[in-house]
Amino acid sequence: MGGDHGPSVTLAAALAFLEQTPDARVIAVGLEAPLSAALAKLHSSAANRLTIHAVTEVVEMHEPPALALRNKKDSSMRVAINLVKEGAAEACVSAGNTGALMAISRFVLKMLPGIDRPAIAAQLPTKTGGVTTVLDLGANVNCTPEQLAQFAVMGVALAAAVNGIAQPTVGLLNIGEEDIKGNDVVKEASELLKVSGLNFRGNVEGNDIFKGTTDVVVCDGFVGNVALKTSEGLTQMLYEFLKAEFTRNALTKLVAMVAYPVLQAFKRRIDPRRYNGATLIGLKGIVVKSHGSADKLAFLHALRKAHAEATNGVLEKIAQRMAAMPRPPTPEVVAAVPDAEPGGAVRA
Repeated sequence: MGGDHGPSVTLAAALAFLEQTPDARVIAVGLEAPLSAALAKLHSSAANRLTIHAVTEVVEMHEPPALALRNKKDSSMRVAINLVKEGAAEACVSAGNTGALMAISRFVLKMLPGIDRPAIAAQLPTKTGGVTTVLDLGANVNCTPEQLAQFAVMGVALAAAVNGIAQPTVGLLNIGEEDIKGNDVVKEASELLKVSGLNFRGNVEGNDIFKGTTDVVVCDGFVGNVALKTSEGLTQMLYEFLKAEFTRNALTKLVAMVAYPVLQAFKRRIDPRRYNGATLIGLKGIVVKSHGSADKLAFLHALRKAHAEATNGVLEKIAQRMAAMPRPPTPEVVAAVPDAEPGGAVRA
């Protein structure tokens, strides 16, 4: 029910996903009347693998997360996450209110052992044709060094499960590659990652994300969200600049006609819809957040991402890697002995 378009997009994408994925089923959770009306307009050979789970409430896009969590227990978002907790579904995909989705997911599903907080993880394209998994992208503004190390473990598990990388490399986002750069939290996180057993390559800078220098890039949610929104804005600006130049006059329009196949290939390569779907990772269940403005193609990619995580056992891989992390040494406890007065009397 969420996002800018609601069932007209989510159901169309779900049916397209089912046509491409014979082993999958989809439970569409929402208000029965609009879901049934939208479904009646769509025709698919896979419609028999889509079922409607009716609810009575919807979390609005502008609604405060605390109110949605407390007051709307029969909302489509809450019920969908409950289905994951109960095992009736293996993943939840939503284009709705991000804050509410995070709050409800954390309350209902709880955290995986050894994980303090969930993070938002997404795959961003690189110039080599691959992707870089980046986290956190906005869930945690302030992080401890231990939490950044946990994000690294989760990012590695996600990259290994979804992208099929045996030993994903990890980079820590910083203002420079040198160990002396960065604030105290980043420096301490670097020391933890050096002894983590992960394939840690040290500090990386913002441009390394799109170079593909490492498979996983770790940062706090403040830095990650700024980096993500900046890159999205830059991509849109460059595309608009290119479009403006090719439509400037009759000659440039003619050149554009000749270059049309190249322009279409360029557009497909940077199309953000192909990378839609951010994972709320660290929970005892798979939850994928689609962009609110997602169209059919974008929401389809979010569904594919959730399916890949479920079929490749990303939760189990996180648990395994967390269990393999070195434990901090237990501090030695020395019993305190009271001072004795001369003659054997013990001073209180």
